[in-house]
Amino acid sequence: MKTERRYDLDWLRVIAIILLLFYHTGMIFVADWSWHIKDSTTSHLFTEWMYFMNRWRMVLLFFISGAGSWYALGFRTGKSYLIERSRRLMLPLVFGMLVIVPPQIYMELLWRGVDYANYFEFYPSVFSFVPYPKGNFSWHHLWFIAYLFCYSLIALPMFLFLRSGIGKRLMGSISQLIGKTSIYLPIIIIAAGYVSILLFQKPTERNIVDDWARFYYYFSFFLLGFVSQTQTVFWKWIEENRRLSLRAAFLSILLMNYLRWNGFEPDAGVFWQNTLYTTINVILAYTWVMAILGYAKKYLNRPAKWLSYANEGIYPFYILHQTVIVIIGYYFIQEGISDSIWAKFWGINLTTLFICLGLYELFIRRNRYIRPLFGIKAHSSGEIKEKANSGKNVKTLTGIGTNRSAVVR
Repeated sequence: MKTERRYDLDWLRVIAIILLLFYHTGMIFVADWSWHIKDSTTSHLFTEWMYFMNRWRMVLLFFISGAGSWYALGFRTGKSYLIERSRRLMLPLVFGMLVIVPPQIYMELLWRGVDYANYFEFYPSVFSFVPYPKGNFSWHHLWFIAYLFCYSLIALPMFLFLRSGIGKRLMGSISQLIGKTSIYLPIIIIAAGYVSILLFQKPTERNIVDDWARFYYYFSFFLLGFVSQTQTVFWKWIEENRRLSLRAAFLSILLMNYLRWNGFEPDAGVFWQNTLYTTINVILAYTWVMAILGYAKKYLNRPAKWLSYANEGIYPFYILHQTVIVIIGYYFIQEGISDSIWAKFWGINLTTLFICLGLYELFIRRNRYIRPLFGIKAHSSGEIKEKANSGKNVKTLTGIGTNRSAVVR
């Protein structure tokens, strides 16, 4: 029994996470924004293209993750789904918070002038479990994994219902009642909820407790990703409307930048500018995601020789990349590698890519004990293929980082 493999989602997942490499490296040089380490030379040009990426990059990843949950529940019970989510999300998160993230905090403290003799003098402070920035315990860029795990728990009853016979018939009836332009209706629901929460709480750190507006915002796209898989007609509409989505997306970023560049970007407070600005932000994010998904469905839903390798390795790459960026960036800054901001930017990017690929290929990919710590199965994709070729039934599933074939016993 087989399920259609969505190569376009594979492509987008890999591309979206690779973009995080450039985004987080850019944080070292972007003007006006704070980060863990900063170069003395910053650029407003970085601010503009990173602001644009910041509107839709994580939204796209949450949508793809929601779509992946449809496949993950394809042959699992609710209980086995939770076990699988815990293994693929919570284990890497705990490992990351204790092993991967602390070097970032250490390098930041060195950059701020805190005097440590070495890393081993710093590391025991992590186990005081005092949250960053007051302490040295944090999930930093791994907040995405923490939020995704929470979403998986909260949405499970709804997901199970939508995969049931009644749920499928309900979504089938809804799809017959609404037209293809209805793919834009969620904008109203997302914007209404997002604006309402922002009236009472302004987003701060991504710690869930003080971040209900963003929590709701990303959760909405996670749910949409799952719902999009319930009916093939939804993807047909996304593809057919790709040009309309792109036009709306292009106009929305122009409008958003007009407001920003003319001093209409709101500060804290409850007034009409917040409502207008937030609504435009939702329209911008939603239409860019719809345009990207539509064009990907049209042109990227095809395999490539290296896509399977990249799709398995992209999750470990995500876990590793920011720590490597901070370490390499710190030494680039300290050593004065170059006076050119672009030379430093590309130098850090290429060095980080080389190190992450080396760590994955030499220490993670072939080690069955290390692989689970980075969210991939203890056995390799080669072993999966060998079992699949032996004549067993094969079914497609999608987790946080893969949309791959796996053996179903």
